[in-house]
Parts: sequence; structure tokens; C-alpha cells
Amino acid sequence: MEKILIVDDSIVQAAQLKAILEDEYEVTVAQTASEGLHHASGGSFSLVLLDVVMPGMDGFTLLKKLQEEIITQSIPVILITSLSAVKDEEYGLMLGAVDYITKPFNAPIVRARVNTHIKLYRYRRQVERQSMTDQLTGVANRRRYDQYSIKKWKEAIRLRIPFSICMFDIDRFKVYNDTFGHPAGDKVIAAVAQAASSHLQRSTDFLARYGGEEFAALFLGDTSEQIFGHMKKIRRAIEGLHIPHDPSVSEWVTVSIGGVTVIPEAESSYDFFLKIADTMLYDAKKHGRNQVVWADERMKQLWER
Repeated sequence: MEKILIVDDSIVQAAQLKAILEDEYEVTVAQTASEGLHHASGGSFSLVLLDVVMPGMDGFTLLKKLQEEIITQSIPVILITSLSAVKDEEYGLMLGAVDYITKPFNAPIVRARVNTHIKLYRYRRQVERQSMTDQLTGVANRRRYDQYSIKKWKEAIRLRIPFSICMFDIDRFKVYNDTFGHPAGDKVIAAVAQAASSHLQRSTDFLARYGGEEFAALFLGDTSEQIFGHMKKIRRAIEGLHIPHDPSVSEWVTVSIGGVTVIPEAESSYDFFLKIADTMLYDAKKHGRNQVVWADERMKQLWER
């Protein structure tokens, strides 16, 4: 069921809107703009119905804030108002609102407009989902990774929880391609992605194809020891596929894994810790490949071997 957020300081009007929509949607009500911003930032809403005239922060100001935040800027907003001046409607649409609903409410019109924008939102999400999926592996692509990493990094800062960045790639993949051919190489990339993703089933686990034979994984809330242990299982699972490699370099296809766990602060740089994760991957490859090297919260290295 799609989720709708109503932001309206009038208890009566909010209740009227909720009664009109709650048979088809999961409806949340906020009675101040600040409360509405909090709900929108933390929930997965498909539409916001926003009253223009509210004490303190008005609807136009809240709309601006929603448009500025990466987490909320894609949520469509319908403004609710009794204002009839064309300039107010024009101003709201210029700020990014998708439609207007006027008071007093006409239930069939409210349902029709909400249904239309929910359908448009679903279609847009489907298109975006397709554009953010790697066609070869079925996992997230680099574009999706770029957006997700920023969003979750900010979430970790806000919640003050550990954030782990993991980089891994297939060992001596160029040799594999040269020996068995690119079609076989594509099958290996897909098999590695499937093996890794089968071990990443929690809602907070994220895996993306970073480029070529390289992957990135992100985790929220776990300690370095927990993630280090988990990545060792993934490394062993990939080796356990027993995909033959060129015998001159290795018996089986394997991966090297590097990563870092940090409790980020407001001034922390994601790119800085991404470089640390990449350095750990480099160390894993430099010291024999087919192993996990991790930097814990104190920047102490954890070695599998």
C-alpha cells in the first residue's frame, strides 16, 4: 500500500483528507511543518499533501526544504489551499508542487488527483529502478550506488551509527578474459554478483557493480568485526563456486576484499573513507589476493591471513 503524508495544522481538515484517502492508502498526518519535514525525511512516502497556510513555517517554505533535500526531493507534493490568487498557484508550481487541491474538499476530485499523481510516481520509480540496475548482474549500477551512498552516509551521521564501505573485485580477471573469452568473463561477473547478493539479504545491506569486475557494498549499524566476519564468508562462498581459472595463476576464480568501518560525523568526508576502503583492497591484492583486509573504527587493520 502506497504511503501518503498529510501536513495540515487543522485537525478537522486533516481528518477529512485522511477519511477520503485511507481506504486506498496508508495515511500519516503531521500538524506542523517541522513535524512534516521529520516524517518526510524518515519515511518512504509516495505523495505529500501540504497545507499552504500554517503558523510558523508555511507550506511554501516547507516545499522549498523538501526540494532541497536529496532524500525528499523526488516526492511529489500537492498543495492544499483556500487561496484563489493565480500568483499563489503560480508560485507553488514554480517551487516544484505538482498540483493544487482547494478547500473545501470535493472527495471525488481529491481521490482523482491523488490517484493520478500516485500512478505517475509509480511509473517514474519503475523507470528509475530500471535505469539504476546493472543489466548483466541484476544488482545496482554505479548511478544507483552514487545516490544511495550519499543518502545512507547522511543517515548514519544523523543516527550516529557505524557505516561500512566495502570494495572487492575478481582476482586476475584480465587473465581470465584473455584465456576464456569475454562471454565467459561476463558469466563470471554475474555469478560473483549472485553469490555476494545471496549473503546480503537485510534491508540495510547494499551491493552495486562499481565498474568492470569491481563491486561496492555498504552496511549500516554493524561493527567492523561483524562486517569483517561477514565479508570472509562471502569471499569463501565465491571461491566455493569452484569456477576454474587459468591454472597458471589460480585454481579457482576468487575475489579480494577491502573495506572500512567508521562512525561518521557531520564533518566526515565519504570520499576520504572510500579511498581508505580502496587502499585496503589494494593491500589485499598486494599481499596475495583471495583475502579480506579491513580498517576498523580505530583505523587498525584486520587481516584474514
